[in-house]
Amino acid sequence: MTDPQPLLRAMFDQAVAVADPMQSLAAHLPPRPEGRLVVIGAGKASARMAEAVEAAYGPCEGLVITRYGYGRPCKGIEIVEAAHPVPDAAGMQATARMLDLMAGLGEADMVLALISGGASSLLVQPAGAVTLTEKQAVNTALLASGAPIGKMNLLRKHLSRVKGGQLAAAAYPARMRVLMISDVPGDDPAMIGSGPTVGEASTPADARAIVAAYGIDLPASAQAVLAGQTGVIAPDDPRLSRVENVIYAAPVQSLEAAAEIAHENGIEVVSLGDALEGEARDVARAHAAEARAVQATLGAGASPVLLLSGGELTVTRRGDGVGGPNAEYALALALALDGAPGIHAIACDTDGVDGAAEVAGAVIHPETLTEAAKRGVDPQLALDGNDAHSFFAALDDQVVPGPTLTNVNDFRAILIAPL
Repeated sequence: MTDPQPLLRAMFDQAVAVADPMQSLAAHLPPRPEGRLVVIGAGKASARMAEAVEAAYGPCEGLVITRYGYGRPCKGIEIVEAAHPVPDAAGMQATARMLDLMAGLGEADMVLALISGGASSLLVQPAGAVTLTEKQAVNTALLASGAPIGKMNLLRKHLSRVKGGQLAAAAYPARMRVLMISDVPGDDPAMIGSGPTVGEASTPADARAIVAAYGIDLPASAQAVLAGQTGVIAPDDPRLSRVENVIYAAPVQSLEAAAEIAHENGIEVVSLGDALEGEARDVARAHAAEARAVQATLGAGASPVLLLSGGELTVTRRGDGVGGPNAEYALALALALDGAPGIHAIACDTDGVDGAAEVAGAVIHPETLTEAAKRGVDPQLALDGNDAHSFFAALDDQVVPGPTLTNVNDFRAILIAPL
């Protein structure tokens, strides 16, 4: 078998490459309309998506908002960089300008919306009297709460003027085609970027239940919003009648691309699913047990096995370290495997950012814990303090691809060789 570490990295790189908008978006574009075309968008992949649109259409009018460092050169579409995962003033100002750009559009016009993961924090227009500072505090509390992405996004919708279908409603009566890259388990378009172009059936009471369940401290202004009727748009609202939402890239395609590399190298692939959720350290322990069980069935000369999975894991913040779901998963996996021979793994976010760090994730190998001991790094202490990125930095086992310009969520692969 090829050296496990480069092989795992090649699988991750291929998973990212097939989700590159420059490779996949053009096939899903409609003919350029005769009326006015306005391109809008938000997310970590939105600038790359805009670049792909102009490669097909030529220069276009529009504005998209992406994460700092994720901008791309466009001839007509304005690219604005803003903060993620906690919103900032740049995102708020750009969102207001985006709404102005769509004002006054008619039935003959078309809006092409480009939505990808990260749009939840990049599209910023707080509801009611909620200030940007308060919105930032709510986002920070959500990220530390351990709530799954679906529940986080539901609350975000009810505290926003643009999420939960409200962005699409602002374009009516223009026609809107929405191209999405999914970064959410289950590929629900209503959850991608908190569904700015998708109707929302949940109620303020549902949002309040999430606040209570996860102990989220809301400012009085946000409580006031949830005490009344929020602005989310019902799925059957006429203002959504001219909207077409299309998911054209999703995690399963990236996992399949990685599986092809495995098969080319004589490795059997077992899919654990593309929509896993849960606490990162808990999922890691379950996967470690599964890896050991698989290895126990492999006789001498058997083909290696790859356990492949995607989805979006979460971290309940207990310490003040630097970490993210993928690095925490990798660290917990290393601890649970305890140096088991013949088992290597990689866990990375396909957007190149795990948590808030400019690191995609990490790799582990049978010597991970031994090497940590040599370098005076305590893995259990790092896990307890949510400090997985610092742990892997000390071991030179981080994966740092830089901005990938796409986002199809977590990528995890465990390679198991027979003993």
